[in-house]
Amino acid sequence: MINRELIRIKEIQTVYSFCLNEGMTMDGAEKELLKSLSLAYDLYHYMLLLMVELNRMAEKTLDIKEARAKRLNEDVSLNSKFVNNRFILQLSSNKQLLEFSEVVRFHWADYPEFLRLLFARIEESETYKTYMENPTRSYQEDRELWRKIYREFVCNNEDLDSFLEEFNVYWNDDKTIVDTFVLKTINRFQETSTADEPLMPEYKDLNDREYAIKLLHHTLANASYYRSLIAGTTRRWELDRIALIDRVVLMVALAEIITFPSIPVSVSINEYVELAKMYGTPQSPRYVNATLDTIAKKLLAENKLIKTNNK
Repeated sequence: MINRELIRIKEIQTVYSFCLNEGMTMDGAEKELLKSLSLAYDLYHYMLLLMVELNRMAEKTLDIKEARAKRLNEDVSLNSKFVNNRFILQLSSNKQLLEFSEVVRFHWADYPEFLRLLFARIEESETYKTYMENPTRSYQEDRELWRKIYREFVCNNEDLDSFLEEFNVYWNDDKTIVDTFVLKTINRFQETSTADEPLMPEYKDLNDREYAIKLLHHTLANASYYRSLIAGTTRRWELDRIALIDRVVLMVALAEIITFPSIPVSVSINEYVELAKMYGTPQSPRYVNATLDTIAKKLLAENKLIKTNNK
């Protein structure tokens, strides 16, 4: 699940923290980086569990309505289509997700008011009403309902973002990427999926984990060199006058450009310009783009930069 985009975000956060914390060591920075990546993977599981818990709330609500009707001797036919949704029942019984939920301290059920408000919004939506009113039933319809619910009520949900930020200040940066993998996970489920259906692995392969560690080590070990390259492009002011976050973005970008021959220069520049948009000022993206382009061209001209693809 953890991809290069998420790794780059965590590199920026870790190096920025390292620059502010004089007592942090290389080993300490590596532990912080890997822990932050692991927490992003936790968030992936929490977002899947949010759907499960919303379904449980719907089931409890239905049970209350049925008990009330029985107590009042009312002949009411209640619609159980939502709580018997086959996709969500599969997810609820997924072994990997259940194992995760058993070892963590955070549980959505501990926040019933938040769940009630979110479920109320879902119940009032046209997506929910259309699904419940449709007498036909198919697995594809069941799965598609939760894909729509997730996109409409979990993605870009400011209340949810604020809620998550109380537990981890970096989760808001992670969530957009995590959301894409949750949606991919929903799409991967099939009618024949069992409790053993695998969720996304933490890393696609060991290469990504090694990339994360290597990028961090090269950034910190060669920080003075990268600062000298940046300083060489600043004609109007001293390096210290450049915002720290811009310096950090440039340092990590240079570490990637110089250390990884297989990553094209243009790819690295584009990725870190996007990070400058996320963390810097309105002027940061243009500055980062121009600085990296200038340094890369200079290094290539001096044969100090080896690329298997230098586009």
